[in-house]
Amino acid sequence: MSTRMIILGVAVLAAGGAGYLAMNMVNQPAPVSVEVQSDAPPPIALDQVLVADESMSVGQRVERNLRWQDWPTRSLAPDFITKSARPDALEELAARIVRSPIVEGEPIRPIKLLGADQSFMSSILPSGKRAVATQIAADTSAGGFILPNDYVDVIMTRRDQGDGDSFLTETIMENIRVLAIDQTVREAEDGSLVIVGQTATLELSPRQAEIIVVAQQMSDRLTLALRSVQDVDSAQIDESASHLLSGDGSGGQRGVVNVIKGGALAVQQGGD
Repeated sequence: MSTRMIILGVAVLAAGGAGYLAMNMVNQPAPVSVEVQSDAPPPIALDQVLVADESMSVGQRVERNLRWQDWPTRSLAPDFITKSARPDALEELAARIVRSPIVEGEPIRPIKLLGADQSFMSSILPSGKRAVATQIAADTSAGGFILPNDYVDVIMTRRDQGDGDSFLTETIMENIRVLAIDQTVREAEDGSLVIVGQTATLELSPRQAEIIVVAQQMSDRLTLALRSVQDVDSAQIDESASHLLSGDGSGGQRGVVNVIKGGALAVQQGGD
C-alpha cells in the first residue's frame, strides 16, 4: 500500500511540474523584430579620369606627367578622357604637345593637346591672324625682357633721304602680341625671365603682315617696345601705318613721325 502511495505521489508531482512548465511557455512574450536603419549614404559610382600630374605650359611635351584619378561619374564632362572609354590613353597621348596651359590636377581635354599630325604654330594662331617673324636683338627688344605672350609696339627707324644725318622714327603698329622668341613659346625652364633671341614671331592681321614686310624693306631698324599689362587691349587692331603700302609713302593717313638729328629730337611731322 505504501509503495502505491509513493508512486502516485511521484506521478502527481511530475504532472504538476509539466503543467507549470507548459504554462510558462504559453505566457512568454513573442520575440519582437526590430529593423535597424543605416544613415550611411549609398555608394558613389566612380570612373577614372586622366588628369595632369603637374602643371604644364604651352609648348611642353607630354611625357610621364599624366595619371588616372577616381572621379564621380555624375560629374564627368563629355570631353573628359576616362579609363573605361580609353584605357590606353597614357600611351596614346605620349609625346603630344600642350596647346594651352594645364594646371596640376586638371582633367585632360583633347582640345588642349596637339595631335601628332598637327602643326603647333598654326594650331595656336587665332582664326584670321598671321604669324610673321622679324629680326630682333637685345637692344631692339627691351633688353631681352620681352617674352612670348607679351604685347609690344613696333617702332620703325629709317634714315631721312633728304638729310642723310637725320633719322625718322614712327610707331607703325601698336598692341601686337608676341607669339614666340626664336623657337621658344614659353618662359625658360629654369624660371629665368630673359629670353634673348634673334627672331620674334608676331601675331598680326593680314593687313598688318603686309605693313611689317614693307617696313622691314624700308627701315634701318625695327624696335619692339614692351607694353604694360595694364595697357594691353587684345581686341584692338592698329593699322595706322597703312600709308607704308602706298609705294611712295605719300598716300593714306600718316601719324606723327619724329625726326631725330644729331641724337636729338629735331621736329615732329604729321598730317595727311
